[in-house]
Amino acid sequence: MKIAADRETCIGAGMCVLTAPAVFDQDDDGIVELLVEDVPAGDADAARQAVALCPSGALRALDD
Repeated sequence: MKIAADRETCIGAGMCVLTAPAVFDQDDDGIVELLVEDVPAGDADAARQAVALCPSGALRALDD
C-alpha cells in the first residue's frame, strides 16, 4: 500500500506519528512528513489506523 499526505491540510496533531512512527514523522513546525511512501506490510495496519485517526483528513491510503 502507498500513503499520501497533504502537508497543506495537516494541522500538526501528531496522531499519525503516535500511531505509525515507522511511517510518519513531523517537521520542526509539526507538519506531517512521510518516512516511506510504500508502506511495508508489517506497518500497513498502523498506517491505515493513522489515516482513520487524522483529524484534518490530510492522509490517504492508496491500496495497490
